[in-house]
Amino acid sequence: MKPNLNNIILTGILLLCSHVMNAQFLAASDTSENSVRKYKSIISSNKEIVGFIEYSLAQKGLPKHLRNLALIESHFNRNITSGAGAVGVWQFMTSHANQYGLTQQNRNDLYKSTKTAVISLTKLYKKYNNWITVVAAYNCGEGNIAKAMTAANSSQYHIFYKFLPEETINHVKKYLNACYATGELQSVLSNYNSSRMNTVFFVNGGSGKNNEQLAETDINAGFNLHVIADELDLDLNRLLTWNPGISEDLQNKGEGTLYLPKDIMPDFLLKKNKILSRSVKETYTPNTKQ
Repeated sequence: MKPNLNNIILTGILLLCSHVMNAQFLAASDTSENSVRKYKSIISSNKEIVGFIEYSLAQKGLPKHLRNLALIESHFNRNITSGAGAVGVWQFMTSHANQYGLTQQNRNDLYKSTKTAVISLTKLYKKYNNWITVVAAYNCGEGNIAKAMTAANSSQYHIFYKFLPEETINHVKKYLNACYATGELQSVLSNYNSSRMNTVFFVNGGSGKNNEQLAETDINAGFNLHVIADELDLDLNRLLTWNPGISEDLQNKGEGTLYLPKDIMPDFLLKKNKILSRSVKETYTPNTKQ
């Protein structure tokens, strides 16, 4: 029976879109009424603090949902001190505060600590380009994020998260739950999924000529690596050097992460539909002959 080429292409595209929009566990893990009520109650009980934080964020062009970081960090309690020694609404450790000139004594000062948090969050976003990774980095530090990315060979949170401390993983879950309660979860997830098309990751760590900046995007088993290499005028072995194990991922999982140099990735994205269509044709044409 001759397969319907349009249906094959549509199925491949839907699989890819499904993967992009549902990056593994990235969703609220607790959508219960009790959870929503708890977060809303804390916000309602701290209207003045919340208002100041949201105003400070908006002044610097940051999304208001970042107020939820203070929510899960401290419940907006400026006098709280954690067991690890983090202080104030934003739970600054001394070393983190000192990076931005915030003294140890001023960590529980709402105005000074919020100003510092805004600067820190802005810096982290410029580095990671999505708020989920920013929340993780704010909790465990940039060093732990770098180690996790290297261990996973990926800069995508839903891939490298397993190499992070359990506390940080739970912290991100709490943030997503809080954003669900405030009606901002979809905005956070959309930001994450959009950033995945523009993420740059350094492979062959260290300095030197072997360093390459690779952008990454998701593909499904409908894509043929030979066709990708041909359409981008690349040597197949070079493509496989950037993507060790991708053939197995596509065959066994039906999907994988494609790495390409950041100057080549735009060409792939521009030709993506053509590459997928040609891949499907070349894969199924031999089976259509009578």
